[in-house]
Amino acid sequence: MSKTTKRKHVTKEVLDGYVLPAKNQKIVKVLGGKGNNLHEVETSEGEKYLVSMPTKFRKNVWIKRGDYVVIQPIQEGEKVKAEIFAILYDSQIKYIQSQEKWPKEFVLPATADVTCDIRTVDTDDSSKSDDDLFVNTNRPQCVYESTDHSDSDDSSSAQPKDKDYK
Repeated sequence: MSKTTKRKHVTKEVLDGYVLPAKNQKIVKVLGGKGNNLHEVETSEGEKYLVSMPTKFRKNVWIKRGDYVVIQPIQEGEKVKAEIFAILYDSQIKYIQSQEKWPKEFVLPATADVTCDIRTVDTDDSSKSDDDLFVNTNRPQCVYESTDHSDSDDSSSAQPKDKDYK
């Protein structure tokens, strides 16, 4: 099996697979990556320990801080106490909640109550505003002033106003 085919099947399994945790499995929250495919997790009881990412997920699926995973305990580890069995995404979390298997200690923000603010596109140029545009904070903020090009007032030209300039 080629790498591309493997990646396709693993990704499909992760995204489309709806799993419920078995008796020996737990749902945990990822606190962060610790390197070498190890991740620190927290259980619903507040216990923190390391879990390993299985080989089939490595370089195919990524998890980040705050994600939820299903883990399966392993016997041979002192520091690493479990292995990731499944990675949970929003639709899978909703499925587990509907089956009433979600730990009550993991309170999720209500995503169903969010309403989208859809604005109609206005073709009138006078009503447009730059207030809702993204501001890049990595660049210095420049203020541009418009100048009048009237014949009677030459002092309002776009030349710099410096006394030593003349």
